[in-house]
Amino acid sequence: MSQDADTSPAEAPELEESNLDEAHRLRHEFVESVLERLDAADDEGVRELVEQLHPADIADLFEQVDRERRGPLAAAVRDLLDGEVLSEMNDFVREGLVDELDNVQVADLASNLDTDDAVAIIEDMEAEDQREVLRALDPDDRAAIEEALAYPEETAGRVMQRELVSVYENMMVGDVIDFLRDSQDMTMEFWEIFVVDARHHPVGTCALSWILRTPRNFAIADVMKREQMLIPVDMDQEEVALRFQKYGLISAAVVDSDGRLVGMITVDDIVDIIAEEAGEDILRLSGAGEGDINEPVKDAYRSRVRWLVANLGTALVASFIISLFGAAIEEMVALAVLMPIVASIGGNAGTQTMAVAVRALAINELTRSNTWRTIRHELAVAIFNGATIAVLIGIGAALVFGNPMLGGVIAAAMLINIVIAGLAGVFVPVTLERMGQDPAVASSVFVTMITDSIGFLAFLGLAVASGLVG
Repeated sequence: MSQDADTSPAEAPELEESNLDEAHRLRHEFVESVLERLDAADDEGVRELVEQLHPADIADLFEQVDRERRGPLAAAVRDLLDGEVLSEMNDFVREGLVDELDNVQVADLASNLDTDDAVAIIEDMEAEDQREVLRALDPDDRAAIEEALAYPEETAGRVMQRELVSVYENMMVGDVIDFLRDSQDMTMEFWEIFVVDARHHPVGTCALSWILRTPRNFAIADVMKREQMLIPVDMDQEEVALRFQKYGLISAAVVDSDGRLVGMITVDDIVDIIAEEAGEDILRLSGAGEGDINEPVKDAYRSRVRWLVANLGTALVASFIISLFGAAIEEMVALAVLMPIVASIGGNAGTQTMAVAVRALAINELTRSNTWRTIRHELAVAIFNGATIAVLIGIGAALVFGNPMLGGVIAAAMLINIVIAGLAGVFVPVTLERMGQDPAVASSVFVTMITDSIGFLAFLGLAVASGLVG
């Protein structure tokens, strides 16, 4: 596969200042101008405006217009709608557009992309359409994409590029330079060469700058860097991103189960993965599913409603605890007034600790080696936070209701709930992670249930135990 050099950011056409705002987003006025010409069936006018844009901005344009207008817009700028534009698009928008293109067009677009970008376009198509697209591709391109599709989603094998440059370790620098000049099928963009042995196992890497500055009669094995990070083909993409982040990698070789070089991953792909994984974790914490504004309403409903149902179940637990103290609440209305404060503050404290723990687990900062140190740290923070909030709410309640005993009860309940919230915010994600579950998915439901239940139980229970109410 080849990548069109004309679409690289360095060669992007100069944009009129009126097209983009200071944050490099398409201006509302520009989008409206495109839509006005589109509604007037002025396809040539639409094309004149859109052809000024970089492929990433064309993708943004499609994401900003209504679903009903994306088809006509695609028809108006069909010759500009190349593979790079599709690879930059939001997944839901791209799927809708691909459905409107015939399979030969999709195959033509895919053939001009790196394998990882081509896979991103083809992988979500219906099985029959996918087979037709693959049949329309050149044999080499088809084999590369089929191999990528055979790997599980979100693994190194699915996101790696097959387009790389490798040379044998017994070659001289002069031979390598001649090879780079004479090869016609080589990828056009690369900055690192992988050195392999006779079994095609990677043994080192060599930057282009080193080759250019080394005499021709030196062996490439004497120039290369032998230490390198090898990525197993079945490694999860999030773990790959952590390796890049930890070791400051620009690119890394991907090897199969036999240790043979099969591809590479570059930092530009990792940037997308980091953004995607970070967004997924935040959305999972809130139970918002894909959380994409372009997601179909039915899909968004299905992904979100199940967590609302789960929250309903946990809320019933807290309601049951309240019902046990119904007589006490009837006797002192102030208890009903103050209960939401205890639950709300405890819930916020638990959410803070849970967010810290989930992030630490995601980036491998929280491990088995430092779990107890982390728990002690968060417990100390919770005690200080709890004491501060307890003093404030205790004094406030005593003054407002003229009842020092009530102030002491809510202060003690607040301290207990915030400390429990801090412990739950760590224990719940860590326990889920130890059980092989994603802590970002279910942690919030359990932490909320714990903080609400403990908050009500501590507050109402202390009110009864202290003799504040009968």
